[in-house]
Amino acid sequence: MSSLPLREQQIITAHASFICKVVASCNNEQRRPEYDALLRDAEESGWLALAAAIRQIVAGQRDMEAIRGLDEEDRVIAEAIMRGLQNPANLPNPDAKPDPALAAPGLAGMIKAAVTGNIQALSLISNMAEQMSRTGGPMARLAAVIRPLINGERDPDILCRGMDEKTEQVVIGILDELKKSELN
Repeated sequence: MSSLPLREQQIITAHASFICKVVASCNNEQRRPEYDALLRDAEESGWLALAAAIRQIVAGQRDMEAIRGLDEEDRVIAEAIMRGLQNPANLPNPDAKPDPALAAPGLAGMIKAAVTGNIQALSLISNMAEQMSRTGGPMARLAAVIRPLINGERDPDILCRGMDEKTEQVVIGILDELKKSELN
């Protein structure tokens, strides 16, 4: 996985548990209910295209046609599943945690997409914020600024109030990425 671009590594790390569960359960008849539940949950979270691609991949379609039309995040997840099916040694560590400092570009991209009306991005970032809130501590504080960022708040003093230094760096990174994307 280390030969992949950093953004792709972050996406895979963030979804490592899902990727590993899909690969472990898809071809195991005893775990078929788990596989079906994973894809049902993905669909309910707005990942309709990803779930459809995974079904094609598991059915044996391992060429680029199975992932045509997927957004970047879905494509990266689908490719990781394909690599894991070809060789389980390629699977990511399901217990790895993404580096929050490296999350800023991805979060900024999802925020920008949500602002422009992308329902899938809004659903995804809402689910992420909910999971971060449940984690508590600095992650909950970061989750609390997602909605204000989507609504256009860009003042770091307001957004970073009460944050520890690491979480504040993530928010500043998100603001920097949003500023760059707004200039283009």
